Amino acid sequence: MSEFLTLLSPQAALERWLNALSDPEPDGEDIPTTEALGRVTISGIRSPEPLPSFPRSTVDGYAVRAADTFGASDSLPAYLKLVGEVGMGKAPDFVLQPGQAALIYTGGMLPEGADAVVMLEHTQITLPGEVEVLRAVAVGENVLKVGEDVQVGDEVIPAGVRLRPAEIGGLMGLGITKLRVAKRPCVGIISSGDEVIPPDQPLGPAQVRDINSYSISALIEMYGGVPRRYGIVPDREDALRDVLTRALNENHMVIISAGSSISTRDLTARVIDEMGPPGVLAHGINIRPGKPTILAVCHGKPVLGLSGNPVSALVVASLFLPAVLDKLSGVKLRRPRARVQARLTINLPSQAGREDYVPVRLIETHEGYLAEPIFYKSNLIFSLVRADGVLCIPADATGLGLGATAEVWLL
Repeated sequence: MSEFLTLLSPQAALERWLNALSDPEPDGEDIPTTEALGRVTISGIRSPEPLPSFPRSTVDGYAVRAADTFGASDSLPAYLKLVGEVGMGKAPDFVLQPGQAALIYTGGMLPEGADAVVMLEHTQITLPGEVEVLRAVAVGENVLKVGEDVQVGDEVIPAGVRLRPAEIGGLMGLGITKLRVAKRPCVGIISSGDEVIPPDQPLGPAQVRDINSYSISALIEMYGGVPRRYGIVPDREDALRDVLTRALNENHMVIISAGSSISTRDLTARVIDEMGPPGVLAHGINIRPGKPTILAVCHGKPVLGLSGNPVSALVVASLFLPAVLDKLSGVKLRRPRARVQARLTINLPSQAGREDYVPVRLIETHEGYLAEPIFYKSNLIFSLVRADGVLCIPADATGLGLGATAEVWLL
């Protein structure tokens, strides 16, 4: 198989890969809402009750009838009779009449008859049983109405949403303690290389411990998948074919971390292409690091071939994996990745026509972030450990100058 005849941009390669995948219908499972962080809703969730379920104050102050405060000011206060205090967690046992006020705290239930709350700092007690109001309030001011956040029957979370802390809190606020979510996609991980050994074994001459299986596993978990490691496969076509066949049968997706030599890359691409149509869609991406990347789909299952270089493997997987795991999980609302704008601390050259991703350390200043590049040689995983993110040099640039602003994808 010829390699690198036509190099696709990362964006074009990802689009081609995603378009070759059909929209899945993930299997669902019922789980406690407390365990649903990062999971994907399989159907829309509707509210069984209004939120708030009672009219409540948003400040500490006095519940009043707004009409009784009209025209009130520092020079011409309104005087209201203090008739009680609203206890927290209790419904008031009195009705507020015209000319009356009641002490209320943030989150307290408005007594019947009240339609606004005057903030505590806009009042003062001049005589026992009387409150002086120094500022007028409008109807509904400093008050949350019943159902102001959510009405009964509202769809509060659509299908295909990856749940964040805010969604978890909102569901618990509605008493939804269990929900149905998509099962997490399983991703098989295969490492290959005659020089690669497991991390728990002592190093021999010319050997390296397996890094990629574990960094990629962590990335899969971070983005909502279930990693399954298939061990280290020797650089033999028959061995890779056997393990890849098994991994494809047992998972929704497979990632292969292969060696860096041209012969190893060709072997990997050839074996992947045999696994089923449409096969290899891209072999070579116009990016650094990560040029040898392989993107394929075999009988509807995505396959990602990564370089054995730990830095290249993790950077490329970070770029391509989230979107594919979202699709396999049935995500319909994709949220932007965390990124910041930062100014370069030095000149940074690059090759025109190729996207470069450079590890950087971020320095926070009063004027924003500075990006300090971390220069590295191939295979040095701790260059990423020392980095806060990777800075993207666009393909149409020949580099970025000192003080230039660039986008940094957070790691």
